[in-house]
Amino acid sequence: MPMISIALNGDPRQVPGSLTLAGLLDHLGLDPRTVVVEQNRAIVRRPQLAETPVAEGDVIELVHFVGGG
Repeated sequence: MPMISIALNGDPRQVPGSLTLAGLLDHLGLDPRTVVVEQNRAIVRRPQLAETPVAEGDVIELVHFVGGG
């Protein structure tokens, strides 16, 4: 499977080229309910993660929810 280059939270990263954003979260071992995904400066809502492809050169930011009080 060909790999593509993306920026993930500011760091260059190689990932499989056929991933959606949901697949990327799975690849990283992250639960989609615990992160907000921003792709190329636009927030992607959870229902769209499975249908939004990851492309060469994408800039992806993952923001984790932190509980506390």
